[in-house]
Amino acid sequence: MKDWYQKSGEEVLIDLHTKKEGLSSEEAVTLLEKGENILSEGKKKSTLQVFVEQFKDLLVIILIAAATISMISGNVESTVVIVAVIMLNAILGTVQHEKAQKSLESLKSLSSPTAKVIRDGQKIEINSRKVVPGDILLLEAGDMVVADGRILNNYSLQVNESSLTGESTNVDKEEVAFDNEMPLADRTNMVYSGSLVTYGRAMVAVTGTGMDTEIGKIASLMNATKEKKTPLQASMDQFSSRLAAIIMVICALVFLLSLYRRMPVLDSLMFAVALAVAAIPEALSSIVTIVQAMGTQRMAKEHAIIKELKAVESLGCVSVICSDKTGTLTQNKMTVQDIYIDGKTMMPEDMDISSQLHRYLIYDAVLTNDSAIVEGKGIGDPTEYALLEMTGKIKVSHDYLRDLMHRLEELPFDSDRKLMSTKYRLHGVPTVLTKGAVDVLLDRMTHIRTSEGIRELDQKDREEIINQNQRFSENGLRVLGFAYKEVEDDHVLSLNSETGFTFLGLISMVDPPREESKAAVMDAKRAGIRTVMITGDHKITATAIAKQIGIFEEGDLAVTGAELDAMTDEEMDQKITKTSVYARVSPENKIRIVDAWQRRGNIVSMTGDGVNDAPALKKADIGVAMGITGTEVSKDAASMILSDDNFATIIKAVANGRNVYRNIKNAIQFLLSGNTAGILSVLYTSLMALPIPFAPVHLLFINLLTDSLPAIAIGMEPAEHDLLGEKPRDPKEGILTKEFLLKLLLQGALISACTMTAFHIGLKSGSPAVASTMAFATLTLSRLFHGFNCRSKYSLFKIGFSSNWYSLGAFFAGVLLLHLVMFVPLLSRLFSVAPLSGAQLGMIYGLAFIPTVMIQISKVIKSGNQ
Repeated sequence: MKDWYQKSGEEVLIDLHTKKEGLSSEEAVTLLEKGENILSEGKKKSTLQVFVEQFKDLLVIILIAAATISMISGNVESTVVIVAVIMLNAILGTVQHEKAQKSLESLKSLSSPTAKVIRDGQKIEINSRKVVPGDILLLEAGDMVVADGRILNNYSLQVNESSLTGESTNVDKEEVAFDNEMPLADRTNMVYSGSLVTYGRAMVAVTGTGMDTEIGKIASLMNATKEKKTPLQASMDQFSSRLAAIIMVICALVFLLSLYRRMPVLDSLMFAVALAVAAIPEALSSIVTIVQAMGTQRMAKEHAIIKELKAVESLGCVSVICSDKTGTLTQNKMTVQDIYIDGKTMMPEDMDISSQLHRYLIYDAVLTNDSAIVEGKGIGDPTEYALLEMTGKIKVSHDYLRDLMHRLEELPFDSDRKLMSTKYRLHGVPTVLTKGAVDVLLDRMTHIRTSEGIRELDQKDREEIINQNQRFSENGLRVLGFAYKEVEDDHVLSLNSETGFTFLGLISMVDPPREESKAAVMDAKRAGIRTVMITGDHKITATAIAKQIGIFEEGDLAVTGAELDAMTDEEMDQKITKTSVYARVSPENKIRIVDAWQRRGNIVSMTGDGVNDAPALKKADIGVAMGITGTEVSKDAASMILSDDNFATIIKAVANGRNVYRNIKNAIQFLLSGNTAGILSVLYTSLMALPIPFAPVHLLFINLLTDSLPAIAIGMEPAEHDLLGEKPRDPKEGILTKEFLLKLLLQGALISACTMTAFHIGLKSGSPAVASTMAFATLTLSRLFHGFNCRSKYSLFKIGFSSNWYSLGAFFAGVLLLHLVMFVPLLSRLFSVAPLSGAQLGMIYGLAFIPTVMIQISKVIKSGNQ
């Protein structure tokens, strides 16, 4: 049986039960029922495997040891509670893992690629998952191939298939069938899923989707890969392991000290275990992950899809944003403004279709054009479908012109030539139509067409065209030049054909700045972030838009790619801080710009949407791709995708990134300061030869139940109004700075002092059980109050309670849990809680509140002195 590459185009269409006009919607729906165009992921861990893995944690091993010691010592209630807590922790960990998987899948679906296909005879854009065998796929430069397919019509298509073959060079494609068997790399009439179109375009019949593709065969052989931890998670894991090692040493010393004081071995072990449980912040890792996950979900709702969790952390450090102009800072809605033809400017509606000069310009605008308008929505390049929309003002149907005249050959646009040429038969004469950058096209023109006929292009004509182009550009207009030439029937269109043209006219278009861009640039300045415009547009055009938005100010520089090429790295480093606009840049220029800022120690965000942006997106600390206009390769290279292509969304994402990091740091402060209080309390009683202040179940209750809710609530704290008024964070600065550690120690010591005061009051009653209960209740309640202190650097009087209702909910839930343990007899026995008098309860409430009062007073004084 013949393989697809051995069949002719007609045979392929017959075998797939399709045609060049594409499948019908009904046929596509039926075929989709057989399976979506997605790769099956590697074997995932079962829920049972995830559950079992929860018991491999160091803390859990310590808890199991504590339960064993409790059982041997005959403390059945304590054993039951510890086992219950271990099981609850394992269940919560398993549920969290499953929810994280679902969250990741939802984020993946948000950033899934799209494909252009013909359905019901019309060109439409669909999610790549919906592509089915038999679909007619339309490919052009910059597209990621989303399915395997046989090429039906080829227009200079080149594809990078390195993901499959390992060959880094581009492959020239063709249409013809092969007779003999061929290896994958030599099947040049096929395209394969996962490869990248680098040049030209083609019409392709889809032959395989999902796991039936060549890359699907590879995927089926691959094992699931482990997800990398983010830098923050890695540093926290390192901190936790070091802390655990230190604590184990202290525990060993406390154990030996207890034995030296002739305490029973089991009691000494319980003392050491209590200290270990108090010290290790078991909720820390999960809290960090939860806060980051909430941050990514919040950003997704605000049109910023985070592909990598580490991007959330890096966003808070961004100090330079290199932004593309078109669609990011502007509306990406090009509209034709003025047309220069026959030596004068006019509005589109003033064009006269009966004039052959005007008609040829319209032909050039419509036929040298790969865009389409379907149901009022432009598909393709915004500049191109602006030209199609222009014909509506002239009362000419672009669809009619395309149906009337068929494209014979083409040279697709590329960023090096800055031209696109097509060959048609106009009025029976073979004609090459060309559009492109005015400065490039002007060098290739020899004649000009006016209402009086065709004549040679003289110096005066050239100067007038150059001056008109400059006048358009100074007003922020984008300008395209149009030209044509008649050729012989046997003329084959090639790069050498693009010369000897006859000038037709200029068409100017405007892509106005987004209304929110100016405010977003101002917010970036306030946040200490430098915004730099990098564009392929003309220098004057780019500068005009940059001035309107506020990027380009008096004394700033605008540099072209050619000028940049002439600079040494030293010269570039001297000018980098004053250069606000880069125009007419190449991919190499973009990498140099990013590299120059990074050499200065800046964290750089780079936006892009094209194939040529991918290297710079990879090079930048935060690569930002456009979700609407972006090519699939740019999205693949980026860390973040803007689903609305809006610069203002980047600033929102930066604010969110800063807020996520600040909330994580505040949550860590809350957890570690509380744990410090527990450590100091246990150490104090050990050194003073006092009874053990907490049973291990007390500390488990605090760490796993009453601590987790406030920490998560702190993670949901909304951004403060002055968050963008701060300078970007230094990425080299760790969380545990000297100032931060001092704050932990002071706050922990304050809570510990009040807890030990309650403990001594309990001891005076003559009952160690009452003393332990008072210490447990005071530590729990003071840590719940402390949750309000850790919400912000500002006092509660400034931020208020209502700005974060989650913190109030967490506080009251924790208080309720504490009182259930203290007053429900069954729970009191399980948690080794002794009955207390009303006076003792009053002392607990008063002592627990003192640390918060003192910390809030210090915040008021500090803010008053600033």
